[in-house]
Amino acid sequence: MSTTAVTLYGVCALTFMMVMYALERRHRIFVLAFALGCLLSSAYGFLSKAWPFGIVEGVWSVIAVARFVRERRPAA
Repeated sequence: MSTTAVTLYGVCALTFMMVMYALERRHRIFVLAFALGCLLSSAYGFLSKAWPFGIVEGVWSVIAVARFVRERRPAA
């Protein structure tokens, strides 16, 4: 994958992640979408050879999934 393609992928992944983060209060599904965004950003970190960034984003993904599971809303 070329440097330009990796950069474009990274911009898209990080933009998606940040939009999902901004929408988290609207519905809990956005917390799960944020976790997906973190995984996409983690992949970008590894593709760009910035492995510390890749690891941190992977950890954030696990934290977001745990929040999604923990924040189940009671049935109405």
